[in-house]
Amino acid sequence: MIGIVVVDDHALVRTGIRTLLASAKDIEVLGEGDTAEDAVALARRLQPDVILLDLLLPGASGIDVIPRIAEASPATRVVVCTAMTSAGAIRRALSVGAAGYVAKRASDGELVEAIHRVARGDRYVDPSLGANLVVPLDAGLPESISDRERDVLQLLALGYTNHEIGKMLFISVRTVDTHRANIMRKLDLHSRAELVMFALANGLIGPA
Repeated sequence: MIGIVVVDDHALVRTGIRTLLASAKDIEVLGEGDTAEDAVALARRLQPDVILLDLLLPGASGIDVIPRIAEASPATRVVVCTAMTSAGAIRRALSVGAAGYVAKRASDGELVEAIHRVARGDRYVDPSLGANLVVPLDAGLPESISDRERDVLQLLALGYTNHEIGKMLFISVRTVDTHRANIMRKLDLHSRAELVMFALANGLIGPA
């Protein structure tokens, strides 16, 4: 069972999310809050698997509270669920520790998928927001990295699987594997963790 906490300053939103998740047999809402302080207190007390967190909260922004949640409950993963869909907001949330990012306009299925993906250790960004994460071609990448390799690098850093990347870029999984191997060799990277850190350091998924 995936235990979650919902933090949003609109009661109607919290009620809607709770009602939606009631139909998911493996997700249980453990608690609700409407402020940044609630998010930290609930994380500490309930130790949920996932916190659904709005970014616009009384007292402090969701961006500011994500690192505090990690301190209060290291195993808890944060999925941002917000109306803020700018590239800057997405990158800042990911760079301070959010594991997922979903727009409030997302479908019911996308929200449930985000919770499942993040709970099992993956990262998830609402596919409709993917275009917002495109950065200028002059971002800090060596000239040896092709445009297509750059696309694959960014999607890998965001937690997509090779199969998902293939579908998104209309290429085969084998081609994705080849691009990934070339990226790791050219950048002298040896793990996904190193790849994510490289992407953050070079502005691909880091703060705007």
